[in-house]
Amino acid sequence: MDWKNLYLSFQGRINRQPFWLGILGLIIVQWVVMFILAMLLGTSLMPAMDPNMAPDQAASAMSAAMLPIWIVTLIFLWPALAIYAKRWHDRDKSGWWTLIMFVPIIGAIWFLVECGFLRGTDGANRFGPDPLG
Repeated sequence: MDWKNLYLSFQGRINRQPFWLGILGLIIVQWVVMFILAMLLGTSLMPAMDPNMAPDQAASAMSAAMLPIWIVTLIFLWPALAIYAKRWHDRDKSGWWTLIMFVPIIGAIWFLVECGFLRGTDGANRFGPDPLG
């Protein structure tokens, strides 16, 4: 598997296996980076879990914890979008279909079914050759 192409390019097609492996890899690396960044910044990723903490302290701790989360999310946005676009291409749809996830509830279900469970188009399509063929 060409990892550089999988995570950085918006061109081509991928089938379900590289899609799921790519997403799993992103999630694992993202969590590891988030924990390392939180340790380096001296914050906790779950600061408001202390039941003895005052509400104003919990709010302050949560806002401090958001910095590593936002940094890591922005770093990993490009690779995630690249994977999503290639999977939509395998379904013979534009990568812009990723925007369906902004539709509450239905969008996430639609994305999961289309990209995660349905087979791509057989043979070549306008986005490239069949990744299984």
